[in-house]
Formats: sequence, C-alpha cells, structure tokens
Amino acid sequence: MTDLHPIRRALISVSDKTGLIDLARALDARGIELLSTGGSAKALRDAGLPVRDVADVTGFPEMMDGRVKTLHPAVHGGLLALRDDDAHLAAMQEHDIAEIDLLVVNLYPFEETVAQGADYDTCIENIDIGGPAMIRAAAKNHAFVNVVVDVEDYEPLLAELDANDGQTSYAFRQTLAQIAYARTGAYDAAVSTWMAGAIGQATPRRRVIAGQLQQSLRYGENPHQAAAFYVDGSARIGVARALQLQGKELSYNNINDTDAAFELLSEFDPADGPACAIIKHANPCGVAKGATLEEAYRRAFDCDRTSAFGGIIALNQPLDAATAEAIAEIFTEVVIAPGADDAARAVFAKKKNLRLLITDGLADTSAPALSYRQVSGGMLVQDRDTGRITRDDLKVVTKVAPTEEQLDDMLFAWTVAKHVKSNAIIYVKDGATVGVGAGQMSRVDSTRIAAQKSRDMAQAMGLDTPLTQGAVVASDAFFPFADGLLTAAEAGATALIQPGGSMRDDDVIKAADEAGIAMVFTGMRHFRH
Repeated sequence: MTDLHPIRRALISVSDKTGLIDLARALDARGIELLSTGGSAKALRDAGLPVRDVADVTGFPEMMDGRVKTLHPAVHGGLLALRDDDAHLAAMQEHDIAEIDLLVVNLYPFEETVAQGADYDTCIENIDIGGPAMIRAAAKNHAFVNVVVDVEDYEPLLAELDANDGQTSYAFRQTLAQIAYARTGAYDAAVSTWMAGAIGQATPRRRVIAGQLQQSLRYGENPHQAAAFYVDGSARIGVARALQLQGKELSYNNINDTDAAFELLSEFDPADGPACAIIKHANPCGVAKGATLEEAYRRAFDCDRTSAFGGIIALNQPLDAATAEAIAEIFTEVVIAPGADDAARAVFAKKKNLRLLITDGLADTSAPALSYRQVSGGMLVQDRDTGRITRDDLKVVTKVAPTEEQLDDMLFAWTVAKHVKSNAIIYVKDGATVGVGAGQMSRVDSTRIAAQKSRDMAQAMGLDTPLTQGAVVASDAFFPFADGLLTAAEAGATALIQPGGSMRDDDVIKAADEAGIAMVFTGMRHFRH
C-alpha cells in the first residue's frame, strides 16, 4: 500500500448544500468525475456542472420516497474494494463496479428536526440510513478512500489535493475517517437518546453521549491538565451558544463558572425586574434584585466584595452603560447577559481582557434535561434539578408565621440555595444575599461561615449592625440538629426556610419557637455536590 492515492471519482450526496457548488467546481476543475443523488445532483446540474446520477450506476431508480438509492453493491463495492487486492479488483471488473475515491456526505438533519419539536413520525423520517452506511464503508477503507462529512473539511481537502498533485496522504485520510466515525456515532447517539425519551425509557440499557469540539483550551482546571470544550448541539440557551464580543479566550474555569452564573440568573424572570449574580469558583458570592440593573449589581457586590474580585457576573437583562461603568470599577473575568447596548459595549471596550458574552435570552430552567457526572469506571446520569416551590407549597411549622416580605425573601433565598454547593446556607434581606456559606462538611459550619462573612462585610462598609440582622435563612437540606438554627438566630436571622424531614424536626421547631423565629418547610431539598 502506497501512502498517496489520487482522487478520480467522487460521490456527493448532501443534505446541507452549504459550499456544495464551490467544492464541486473545484473537483471538476481537477478532472474528478462527479456522481450524485436527488437534490444534490439537481443542484450541481443547475450550476452547470457535469454529474452522473447514482441511479445510472446502480441500474435502479431511487425508490420508496428516496429511502433506497445508494444501498447497492455498485456503490458499496466502489467504496469498500481494496485497491491492492487482486481478488477485489477481479470482482469489480466482473460486476462492472468502478472505484469511488471520495465520498462527500452529510446526513439528514435529524438533530435539527428534534430541536424544532417535530412529531414522532417526522423525526423517524429524518433518520438517515444510506448516508451512515456509506460513511462507515468509506471510513473503513480509508487506506484508499477519502470521506468528508463536514463542510469545514472542504477547504482542507482541496488544499491537500493541491499539495500532493491531486492525491491525498494516508495520514489525511485517517483524520477524515476518525471525523466520519465520530459523526455517525454522534448521529446514532442523538437518535437513541431522542427515542429513549419518546418512548418513556428513563434509564435505557445503553446511553451514548456525544459532543462536537467548540474550543481547544489552553489547559483544564490546572496548567498540567489538557482540556477542550465540546457542545452537544442542544437548543438550550447558555454559555455554549453565547456570542463572545470581546476579551481573551475563555478558559476551562471561565466556562464552568459562567455556566453556573447563567443558570442561576436564568431562574429570575426579567419581567419581574433586574437581577444580578456574581460567581466565584462555581458558587455565588452575591445575588440580588434591584430597581435598576446597576442597583442589582451593586447590591450583589455588597454581599462579598472581596470574593467578587475576579468573579463572573450574570445579568438577566441587557447590559446598559451605567451598569457597565459600575462593573468596570473592579477586575471581572466574564460578564454574560441577554444583550448589551452600544454605550455599554463602549465602556467595556476599554477593558481589553474582560470577556463579554451575549445570549439570545435566558435558559429555560423548567425544561427537562439530563446532567452527567463521570465517576471511576462509569457515569452518573440524573434529571437536571428543575424543582421549584411557590408560596402554596410552604408549610408554616412555627408559632410565628412569616410576613409577606419574609416570604418573598425566603423564596429568593431558596432559589439561590439551589445553585450553591452543599451544605448550603443563604442569608437574604430585602431581595439580596447578605451571607453565603457553601460546600462545608457540616451544615452548622456553613451557617457560621456565612454569618462571619456577613459580619466582615458590614465592618468593611462601616456599618454598626450586621447585615444578617433581620435576614431570612435558606438551607438546601434539613437541619439534623437545632445548632444550625441557633447559630442563624445568633446572627440576627428572623425567619428560616428548609426542606424538613429530619428525625429531629420537632427539636428544631421547638428551638425556632423559643427563639421567636418563623420557619417554613418546603418538602423539597436541593443538594448540589
């Protein structure tokens, strides 16, 4: 087997016609014979290019609404025949099979069809059969055959032909084959995942996860770790689909933290007013609502000004100049928002390293989706936490009932707690976090840390009264003992929201009554590990 092989004959059958005519013209100019099918053949003819129908090669017309057109020995034999095997060459000659040296195929738009919410039968009709069969055949025979499945590989193919006098190298064909198998694998993964959901299989026997490279990263969480960012092609709005307007390339940690910030902020409907979240190491260090976006940012910033330095900021409304000016007062890594006006962009343009990401809305935090976590030798798969509560879900368990204002803050705190690493404790006052305790092994430690950070912040702001005085507290899971509640009471908290469900609930309720604290149970927890 020699390394270089020429391309004399190409079969083109594409659903996405982007770049098709330019590619075909370039191939024709190099003397390569063009075979094609259906709409691709028509597009080539309309462009004045010489093209031969696959039906002329196979001796069979396209049939069954196009379901059967390339599934024929004249096609697969031309793709699979080993050019250095005498028996294969003899079989080709005996059965009048010609070599196909290049296959250009992209598949029926199944993923796009599903994303558009098409019905079951329409999705089934958009499952490609002949395309994947040809791709796999050509990729298997990459010793001799080139297979192109992505529009972005058209130019590299032509460059390879130019560099090698109309031939391609074995290494180049290997690369194309790997891309091809990844594409068919991802396609089958999309089909099987969709079908599992369509027929109600919550835990199918086999689950396949696929992604497409969006960005090669300089490194992972640490410089000694290689990393890359892959997207799954879903329609969910978020960091994967955001447009970066300025700033340095996003890092692994930037992407992870920005996703955490955006998912949290997406809980707050813009119609209910401006909101802002500041994230550091995937945990919020400040979340607030405000009359204006600038006020929401400043109130979030006042929760923990120290941690906010070098943080990630998410906004639930388009960025304006006043908010941009306020954010620009300290170093910030990333800002993500549904939009940004020209004046705001001009402010940030002076901060060359600040990354500004724009989305076309907020994520639908109520939409069902799966989350994945790798463990040694396997993977944990679960539903995304879309749990929400309303006032009607709350059960008042203490003698003192919460006020309307406290109920508002409780629900706000509960929403934030959902996005804080367990054990999570959130102090909130007047629609803004004033203390966050995250990721501690003991819930009482989280309660103490949140209170201490709040006291430190009050001292830095020159306040005599702790920020937690009169605040409400949210706990992502129940208090196993009364000590956490008592710690919150010592910090000045006057109301508490928690799931309940501990064997010592009665002890915690008694302690709340003795401290004069209002407490409600949600019946739902929000562990986030």
